[in-house]
Amino acid sequence: MQGQTQSISFDGREIRLTTGRFAPQAGGSVMVECGDTAVLVTATRSGGREGIDFLPLICDYEERLYAAGRIPGSFFRREARPPERAILTCRLIDRPMRPLFPSWMRDDIQIVATCLSLDERVPPDVLAVTGASMATLLAKIPFYGPMAAVRVGLLGDDFVLNPSFREIERSELDLVVAGTPSGVIMVEAGANQLPEQDVIEAIDFGYEAVGELIKAQQNLLKDLGIEQVVPEAKTDDATLPTFLEKECAKGIGDVLKQFSQTKTERDEKLDAIKAQVSEKIATLKDDDAIKVAVS
Repeated sequence: MQGQTQSISFDGREIRLTTGRFAPQAGGSVMVECGDTAVLVTATRSGGREGIDFLPLICDYEERLYAAGRIPGSFFRREARPPERAILTCRLIDRPMRPLFPSWMRDDIQIVATCLSLDERVPPDVLAVTGASMATLLAKIPFYGPMAAVRVGLLGDDFVLNPSFREIERSELDLVVAGTPSGVIMVEAGANQLPEQDVIEAIDFGYEAVGELIKAQQNLLKDLGIEQVVPEAKTDDATLPTFLEKECAKGIGDVLKQFSQTKTERDEKLDAIKAQVSEKIATLKDDDAIKVAVS
């Protein structure tokens, strides 16, 4: 594959997506760079598994000491177990990616993000999330993307896009927004006490940047002459979902909106709804489609 690069500028900093230079044996690979931080993300897919009812997706983030110009000081000169930060980054990649694969897919999919160089001004985690989407598209894996993620901080009265490590420490808000062309799909935040409107504005601010990163991925695919693989529409039996929506969707929604109650109280009401639905299913005939679906 011929090397291609797409660049996007935010607040004087440039994010670069480069493909065709590294990991040629992977299904899809992309180098995501900002400042001196560089994250290589690869995506591969194998044949489907039989007898499972879930998507065997593995998202891995590898952070090596050499990325910061260091060598392990232990006797064996080897890397230790992944730090907590790396585990949290794996989850940060998995959460927005997993729902974007079709529900019928049972293929083994592995997404690996490796931090090759670390700049203290540019955290690599959100770059890895965006790279996961781009690598998946390049691997021609059925996927409801593209998807991208950014971090939003709040310093004083100003929102900051992809703040540095030091800015995150001083920020009133640490918000990660991930989205697709159709809207926001994940929000993860930690903050001091802030007005609800400020958080909503931060999400909108972040989603604007997400849109630019999505356009860059689409342009890169276009430059490479690659068409996105649209997941096949497979007709599933909607009998059970329709039944559950009719019987408990409204009740669950009402319970989840009861913010004045404790989590324990809400859980008790949700358990009561589940028990009520289970009793109703138990009264159905053995050959009923709904009872067969849950058996």
